[in-house]
Amino acid sequence: MENQETKYYDVIVPPGVPRKIIVDISEKFNVEIIDRPRPIKFANMNGDVRNLIAFRCDRETATKVHEYMLSELKKFIEE
Repeated sequence: MENQETKYYDVIVPPGVPRKIIVDISEKFNVEIIDRPRPIKFANMNGDVRNLIAFRCDRETATKVHEYMLSELKKFIEE
């Protein structure tokens, strides 16, 4: 049987996501929190590169984290 390495995916956390949601995700899911350099394209920052937070995990977990983050953001906005 061939040894397969696990592929990891990064779920980028958009700027402005409340710290409470980030901590909640890190505790609820088995994810690694990393810095990920990304170009910013809004306002006067077009082309600037910033380190954004991302959750690194397997594909199945990445899908769950993304859906959970969007759900929690929606709840936060509606409050």
